[in-house]
Amino acid sequence: MAPQLAAIVRQAFPGVTEDDVRALMDVAVAQTYPAEHVLVHEGEIEHVFYILADGQAEISQKLGDGTKRVITTRQPGEFFGEMALIEKMPRSATVTALTKVTVLEVSEEAFQELLVSRPTLALAMIRRFVSNVRASGRATIADLTRKNEELRRAYEELKAAQAELVQKEKLEHELEIAGEVQRSLLPATFPKVNGYSFFGRNVPARHVGGDLYDVIRVDDEHVGLLMADVSDKSVHAALIMAVTRTLFLSHARRSRSPAEVAVAVHEGLLEVSSNDDMFVTVFYGVLNTSTGHLRYVRAGQDEPLLYRAAGGPPESLTANGRFLGMLPELKLEERETRLYPGDLLVMYSDGVSDAMNSENAVYGVDRLRTLLEAYRAAPAKVVCSAIFNDVFEFRGNTPAFDDITVLVVRCEG
Repeated sequence: MAPQLAAIVRQAFPGVTEDDVRALMDVAVAQTYPAEHVLVHEGEIEHVFYILADGQAEISQKLGDGTKRVITTRQPGEFFGEMALIEKMPRSATVTALTKVTVLEVSEEAFQELLVSRPTLALAMIRRFVSNVRASGRATIADLTRKNEELRRAYEELKAAQAELVQKEKLEHELEIAGEVQRSLLPATFPKVNGYSFFGRNVPARHVGGDLYDVIRVDDEHVGLLMADVSDKSVHAALIMAVTRTLFLSHARRSRSPAEVAVAVHEGLLEVSSNDDMFVTVFYGVLNTSTGHLRYVRAGQDEPLLYRAAGGPPESLTANGRFLGMLPELKLEERETRLYPGDLLVMYSDGVSDAMNSENAVYGVDRLRTLLEAYRAAPAKVVCSAIFNDVFEFRGNTPAFDDITVLVVRCEG
């Protein structure tokens, strides 16, 4: 049975390596169910993804009048229930066994392990998931279009409006899923470190974005400070952002050298990304919380600003380095500074400095420096809020074209 199941995995996810097939087989559980057994329950929050190995399964939805609408039938080598792995939302449909079925079940916990241990496999699965969502949306639109066409003569104007609404809802649903994935990956709290306080915020320009910030507990005396920006703002960018964060979390605890960690993340991105136009700019530093020493690399990211408690103009944390995830043979310059009691470190994405108003004026780093001069002694949360308030006031009603992300570190001594 194992060779047959392995063949089913290869059919479900074309192009994966034999090692990836074995890795997925190791975490998947084979189960057999009788006909009419309900595997997925519409409206319930469940945490299992299924690959159909044998038999047939029907996907349906309950309509408002209580009737059932059959969406499609799944055959061996196809899968369902994938959104349970990336969103904690109620199931959108019911899946019932039409015949006796054998399925491979993958839990949310097992998939999270694959994100770290087999990022290439996890990304291949996510790509198929996105493709499946889009195909399902297209099938839904095609079905509604066919039904509307039957009423075309009487409801021509209604049909056009309804088709537009369906298309909009489909796109909104896809973007909301990706946005929820992205928001769940940003830190809700930061590590509690004696003598330091942290605060960060991200406001995407669209439903989904490509910015990332984090404070990573490396060990008892070190934390990693991360600010990153994926070059695109698409659903794919949100997925690359998720992979980038996973790689940093994995490698940050293996080395206290920012350059070694960033290069390892770069090499991981080269393995999983097939888009030659996609890259990630990064500032990553490792802070010794006992001494205040901060070693860092800057891979194309905006230069953080360091305000000293003693006064004077801010120091720009500059270093030479190229963005991650596109070209091989990456070299990053690793530099060091030190935080003293009362010092303020502000990291930000280019969505801050490049924000524009209705007159096409740019917010700029000079305005940011002037603002921070007035808040250089304020708590980290107050500094972060002041930056966002000032950017929003400057921009007015002009739509944002880039994500705005800020991470503030206050050394309290």
